Amino acid sequence: MGDMTNSDFYSKNQRNESSHGGEFGCTMEELRSLMELRGTEAVVKIKETYGDTEAICRRLKTSPVEGLPGTAPDLEKRKQIFGQNFIPPKKPKTFLQLVWEALQDVTLIILEIAAIISLGLSFYHPPGENNEGCATAQGGAEDEGEAEAGWIEGAAILLSVICVVLVTAFNDWSKEKQFRGLQSRIEQEQKFTVVRAGQVVQIPVAEIVVGDIAQVKYGDLLPADGLFIQGNDLKIDESSLTGESDQVRKSVDKDPMLLSGTHVMEGSGRMVVTAVGVNSQTGIIFTLLGAGGEEEEKKDKKAADGAAGSNAVDSANTSLVNGKMQDGNVDASQSKAKQQDGAAAMEMQPLKSAEGGDADDKKKANMHKKEKSVLQGKLTKLAVQIGKAGLVMSAITVIILVLYFTVDTFVVNKKPWLPECTPVYVQYFVKFFIIGVTVLVVAVPEGLPLAVTISLAYSVKKMMKDNNLVRHLDACETMGNATAICSDKTGTLTTNRMTVVQAYVGDVHYKEIPDPSSINTKTMELLVNAIAINSAYTTKILPPEKEGALPRQVGNKTECGLLGFVLDLKQDYEPVRTQMPEEKLYKVYTFNSVRKSMSTVIKLPDESFRMYSKGASEIVLKKCCKILNGAGEPRVFRPRDRDEMVKKVIEPMACDGLRTICVAYRDFPSSPEPDWDNENDILNDLTCICVVGIEDPVRPEVPEAIRKCQRAGITVRMVTGDNINTARAIAIKCGIIHPGEDFLCLEGKEFNRRIRNEKGEIEQERIDKIWPKLRVLARSSPTDKHTLVKGIIDSTHTEQRQVVAVTGDGTNDGPALKKADVGFAMGIAGTDVAKEASDIILTDDNFSSIVKAVMWGRNVYDSISKFLQFQLTVNVVAVIVAFTGACITQDSPLKAVQMLWVNLIMDTFASLALATEPPTETLLLRKPYGRNKPLISRTMMKNILGHAVYQLTLIFTLLFVGEKMFQIDSGRNAPLHSPPSEHYTIIFNTFVMMQLFNEINARKIHGERNVFDGIFRNPIFCTIVLGTFAIQIVIVQFGGKPFSCSPLQLDQWMWCIFIGLGELVWGQVIATIPTSRLKFLKEAGRLTQKEEIPEEELNEDVEEIDHAERELRRGQILWFRGLNRIQTQIEVVNTFKSGASFQGALRRQSSVTSQSQDVANLSSPSRVSLSNALSSPTSLPPAAAGQG
Repeated sequence: MGDMTNSDFYSKNQRNESSHGGEFGCTMEELRSLMELRGTEAVVKIKETYGDTEAICRRLKTSPVEGLPGTAPDLEKRKQIFGQNFIPPKKPKTFLQLVWEALQDVTLIILEIAAIISLGLSFYHPPGENNEGCATAQGGAEDEGEAEAGWIEGAAILLSVICVVLVTAFNDWSKEKQFRGLQSRIEQEQKFTVVRAGQVVQIPVAEIVVGDIAQVKYGDLLPADGLFIQGNDLKIDESSLTGESDQVRKSVDKDPMLLSGTHVMEGSGRMVVTAVGVNSQTGIIFTLLGAGGEEEEKKDKKAADGAAGSNAVDSANTSLVNGKMQDGNVDASQSKAKQQDGAAAMEMQPLKSAEGGDADDKKKANMHKKEKSVLQGKLTKLAVQIGKAGLVMSAITVIILVLYFTVDTFVVNKKPWLPECTPVYVQYFVKFFIIGVTVLVVAVPEGLPLAVTISLAYSVKKMMKDNNLVRHLDACETMGNATAICSDKTGTLTTNRMTVVQAYVGDVHYKEIPDPSSINTKTMELLVNAIAINSAYTTKILPPEKEGALPRQVGNKTECGLLGFVLDLKQDYEPVRTQMPEEKLYKVYTFNSVRKSMSTVIKLPDESFRMYSKGASEIVLKKCCKILNGAGEPRVFRPRDRDEMVKKVIEPMACDGLRTICVAYRDFPSSPEPDWDNENDILNDLTCICVVGIEDPVRPEVPEAIRKCQRAGITVRMVTGDNINTARAIAIKCGIIHPGEDFLCLEGKEFNRRIRNEKGEIEQERIDKIWPKLRVLARSSPTDKHTLVKGIIDSTHTEQRQVVAVTGDGTNDGPALKKADVGFAMGIAGTDVAKEASDIILTDDNFSSIVKAVMWGRNVYDSISKFLQFQLTVNVVAVIVAFTGACITQDSPLKAVQMLWVNLIMDTFASLALATEPPTETLLLRKPYGRNKPLISRTMMKNILGHAVYQLTLIFTLLFVGEKMFQIDSGRNAPLHSPPSEHYTIIFNTFVMMQLFNEINARKIHGERNVFDGIFRNPIFCTIVLGTFAIQIVIVQFGGKPFSCSPLQLDQWMWCIFIGLGELVWGQVIATIPTSRLKFLKEAGRLTQKEEIPEEELNEDVEEIDHAERELRRGQILWFRGLNRIQTQIEVVNTFKSGASFQGALRRQSSVTSQSQDVANLSSPSRVSLSNALSSPTSLPPAAAGQG
């Protein structure tokens, strides 16, 4: 399909071209083939065919300086002839395809077969039917009327199967739609800077047309193909197209080809757009992909069930609109690329990764992302466990039923097998088979995938409101398990509104902005020129949008701070820039993480050169050998002056949390012209103009957010490029470090020295010594960030594997964002490359949004647990009822159709109701669960089994003595096709009522007493409970034969509801039983790295202290101490009496010491469990008890 749309797209363009070819000096085909050339070939081709890039601009009717006129008809015409910058998405799956996929479910297939057999047999009237010789299971022939209704059961099963399928398909369909909506939202938000009619404007990427003059700068992802017109020091990472990780230097005369989907790693410049959309290099590759995509769909669908994997595949095409490749799709396209063969695969391979680096790294990064999320792993394990149990139960049921029937008929009653009776017997066997399948259907919680999907989709939708744009569904849940966050400083913890607040100019340290008159005019002129010229011309300060607001800062925020300083000095930078436009700049050394400075060279009127430089003060000052004094004259600046300056000026500024920037310049003679490529010589012998302290205030909400994180058991670390004093000052303001604590603040150099051995290799055990205490990593390079993240993730220092979240905004943060379990990219300040590598985009760049993400992540996990607690109670009860009922009365008290209704409401609706619980702040009061914590904890197991006991007791009471209690006919031992009995209807109704009230109990999973807490904050829940109740009334009163129901009287209804209400009371009883006494309860659905984890077992209950139990604890502690002492003394005395070995006494003694440690721990606020004390074998051993 994808292929079709693309070829249509082409043919349409071809037709247009033949008619319009003459309007522009070159056709789309020519430009397209030109863009397929590289390097010198391309330069030669341009020279031969067009002359130069200027000539191409003329042919495309555009001006390299003014850009396109930007009139609507012109843009429209260009779109028609050259195509739009948009890659047509593959068609989404149709609803019917989704229905077909939902039908592939194994249990549903078994049910369909059973139903069809049942239907067929009901219409088949064998000749021997009225033969008295044929046995009936438990006598009783049937009326004529009833025989007619035999088909209803089969039809009803089919109907409910259709319901399940439609619900699943609809859910998938809406999920797909949401996902596409999210894609398009990400795409609309992506803008690019172009020049139109002489104005620099930002337009959505899809609006770019051939002939546009686009401005490219560090960190951009190119949205279309183009030719480089002018610029400085432009280096591009083309690994996404070529697979070569080296950065390619672009220049007009050597390699002017700029390709869509590649990343600008350094420098800036302008390009004329020559190919867009399907004609761009990335578009061509995607067209190839679209063709190969169809067969892969089927393979991918299998793998992509839990998360939105399958959608990622479908949207792989959409999301390269504008050459922006979502990560999920990078994976998808990769899996396709691997599966395709031949030439296409060769073309595809390079699409792999968004960051450079060697192939192994890429593989690792991808492997890492593929690792199952914690929840998925646990769910898979649990589902397998449940499935096995269900299969066994259903098999046993069928076997028992068949055996009982055959033994009873042919052995006890000694009936012969008559050929004409065969169909009758077959009908019985089919009935038994249907009962068996029913048991299996009820045992398997089909609602699980549904609950997970709903919960994740709901969370993702709501997280949008909390400024989290989730790009990978499971990132949302992984975030709930996060144990560490490595955050950037600038823009995330701080407001990213830079303002200069201190300055050192002309030998004077001003603590606030100096008065312009106090600065020498020569110095002032140099300062204004140095700041205005040596900064990106896209950086400006615009008047505020609203009256009384702060001026708007556009572009690089540090440069905005410096330009603001110029304005504060009552000067203006605009005239300087007009006089020296960007085209006239002689050479620019752009800022990068290695240089940590930026320099611009200009030609002065007398042909000599002047270079302005700015950068981190400790780096630039090292290169200064002069400094301007009060009179504006350069004086010598010796190393010892520098040390004094660092002590007197820079450190005090840094300790106030300011970033220090040094501005300097240097003059060069006109001849001989310096060798500009020899950077070390050029960036030296500078003259310092001034040093400024820039303040970037901490966001007001950050300290509170960080406190929440710490309380929730998440360690926040700050990783920044700033100097260590600034970083430490900000970390204290944020509350990342508290004075007097034991923590480490390291600089990148020191960090590297400590983690590497003599050979310079990184050693994991060295990292393990550092990271637990490290809180601030300053002056760090992107590699350091990656090393730290990798070190924490790979560490086996703690018993739980650390789950690390990382924030990043720069191009160079890509590797760290990819390596992390959850990568957060900044929506506003973030470069495209960072957004590519991330899982969640923070649309407001604010740290406190991360805390919201943690809350939602934990909520997803809890929602799934709530659903499981409810679901498994239903399953346990239904399976046991069906099983025992079938074995004792040969007929399940709950019919297949009733079971399916229970399955439908209990699965689909409950998953909706419990998965949409909104999160509360209390979620942040507990530590993360971690990978080894089971999905179904002891408390939940206690609840499941406790409620199952209540429900089973009542149902069996009703089953065996119900007819006496209600004075009605017994429904047991009814013949085949007999009319529904009131007796069994009461059982079914009671069962559903108990489930409804238990749904309210299931809202709490940590043993809280108040199950109604916050119930009205979740309208969906209330609606579903009431709705289910209403439908149940309809089914019982009017369901009749299909539902095997007979209408009930009001008093019988009252009893059913009363028994249901008993669930709530019983829930309180269960909450009173301390979990720790129930050692025999096993947990389920647990991920273990090492299968035996003895200490784990002990620590298991740490989390699991019920709220009700906590009150009991205080007294119990003293009790146990006393008891233990008495036990020990008795045992010692007895040992001496009997002269027996010492061992018993010593054992007892050691266990007491371990408890006293436990008790000591309890005073601290963290919940340390006493479970060991309560449940380690300390109750009196029989011997001691007897003798004592």
